[in-house]
Amino acid sequence: MVTKNISEAHSIQNAELSSFRRNLILIICCVSVFLVGVDTSILNVALPSIQHDFHASIAEAQWTLDAYTLVIASLLVLSSSTADRVGRRRIFQLGVSLFTLGSLLCSLAPSITWLIVFRMMQAVGGSMLNPVAMSIIGNTFIKPAERARAVGVWGGVAGISLAAGPILGGLLVDSIGWRSIFWINVPFGIAVILLTAKFVPESKAPHPRRFDPIGQILVIALLGLLIYGIIEVPAYGWTSFEILACLIGAAACFVGFIAYERVRKEPLIDIRFFRSVPFSGASIIALCTFTALGGFSILNTLYLQDILHFSPLQAGTAFLPMAVALAISSPISGRIIGRYGTRISLLIGGAAIAIAGLLAAIEYNNLPFIGLLVCYALVGSGVGWINAAISNTALSGMPRSQAGAAAGIASTMRQLGQALGVAVIGSVIASRVTHLTASSGFTDASRISWGIIAGCGFAVLFLGLITTGTWAKCTASRNAERMQLEMEHI
Repeated sequence: MVTKNISEAHSIQNAELSSFRRNLILIICCVSVFLVGVDTSILNVALPSIQHDFHASIAEAQWTLDAYTLVIASLLVLSSSTADRVGRRRIFQLGVSLFTLGSLLCSLAPSITWLIVFRMMQAVGGSMLNPVAMSIIGNTFIKPAERARAVGVWGGVAGISLAAGPILGGLLVDSIGWRSIFWINVPFGIAVILLTAKFVPESKAPHPRRFDPIGQILVIALLGLLIYGIIEVPAYGWTSFEILACLIGAAACFVGFIAYERVRKEPLIDIRFFRSVPFSGASIIALCTFTALGGFSILNTLYLQDILHFSPLQAGTAFLPMAVALAISSPISGRIIGRYGTRISLLIGGAAIAIAGLLAAIEYNNLPFIGLLVCYALVGSGVGWINAAISNTALSGMPRSQAGAAAGIASTMRQLGQALGVAVIGSVIASRVTHLTASSGFTDASRISWGIIAGCGFAVLFLGLITTGTWAKCTASRNAERMQLEMEHI
C-alpha cells in the first residue's frame, strides 16, 4: 500500500509539472537517446580506419558493432525493470555515467580486443537509457495526446540519431581520426547527468518485479549463440558442427525461456504483454524495421568505401538523404499518430522500405547513383514513419505502471534487429566476396541484401495492416484491463 501511494504521489507530481519543465525533461531524454543511437551507427564509417590501425579481420570489425547491440539487447529488459523497482532517475543517471566512461575508454583502446570490451561497457550503460527514458516520458506526459506527441519526438530523435551517425562519423574520422567519434559523448554525457539530477523527478512502479537471474542468463545465451552463429557462417558454413550447435543451442534457450517465464510469478519478460495483438505486432515490426536498417547501414558503408572508394566523409555525406527524410517524416508521423492512430504511419513506412529494397535489388546494375540516393531517402523515410508508431504502441497498450517493462521489450527488439541486420547481411557479403571476385561477389551480395531489406518492408506493411484494426485494438484493451486487475490482486 505504501508503494502504491508513493507511485500515485509521483503521478500527481508529474501531472503538476510546468509545461517548460516537462519539455526540458523530454529534451534530456532525447539527448540521451541521441547519444545511444549515434553510437550504434557512427562506427560504421570508421570501420576501415579501425581495421587498418589494428590489422583486424572482417569478423572482428563486425563484433565492434554487434558486441554493442547484443549487450544492449540482452540487458534492456533487466535495466528497465530495475528502474521500475529502484527508481527511474537513479538508473538513468547510472546508465549515462557508465556510457560516458565507456566512451572515454573506447577512445583510448590499445587493440581491437580492448575496443570490443569497452564497447560492451558502453552498452551496459546504454541499456539503462532508452527504455528508462521512454518510461520517464510516459510518466511525465500523462494526457494521451501529449504523450503521443512526446513519444513521436523521442522516436524521431532516436531514428535521426541512427541516420546522423554515419555523417557525423565521416566528418570526425576524416578530420581528426576514428578515436574522436567517442570523444563527443563525454561532454554531453556529463551535461545530461547534471540536468537529470536537477530537473527530472524520481518515479517507481507500484509493483516492480524481482530480479530474474535464470531468465536473464537464458536471454544472454539465446542472443549470443544466435548472432555468433550467423556472423561465423562464412568461416564455418551452415552445415558445420559449430554453426549447427549455436543455432540448436539458441533454439533450446528460446524454448526454455518461454517455458520458464510462463510459470515464474515475476518474469524478466512478462509473456502476458504478448496477448495484446498490437503489442506483439509492434515488437515484430521493430525487429523487421531495424534488421533492415542495420543491414542497410553495413551494406552501403562497405559499398561506398570499398567499391566506390569514397572517403569516410564522402560516404557519410551520401547518407544525408536518409537523414533528411528521417528528420522530416518522424515529427509528421508523431502528429498523425496522435490524431489518427498508428496504421497510416506503419503502412507508409513499410511501403517505403519495400519499394527501396525492390528498386535496388532489381535494378542494381542499371541504377544510377542518384537512384541509389533515392533508395536511401526511402529507407530513412520508412524508418521515421515506423519508429514513432512502435514507441506509441509499446506504451499505449499497457498499464502505465509497467511502462518501463513494455518500453524495454520494444527497445530490445530494436537492438536485436540492428544486431541481426549487421550479422545477416554482413555474412551475406562476406560469403559472396570470399567465394567470388570482389566486384561480382559484392554485386551478388547487394542484390540478396536489398531483397532482404524489401522483405522486411513487406513484413511491416502486412503486420501494420492486421495489427491496427478493431479486433486488434480490442485485444489490447482487454489485456490492459486484465493485467491491471491481476496486479491489483497481488
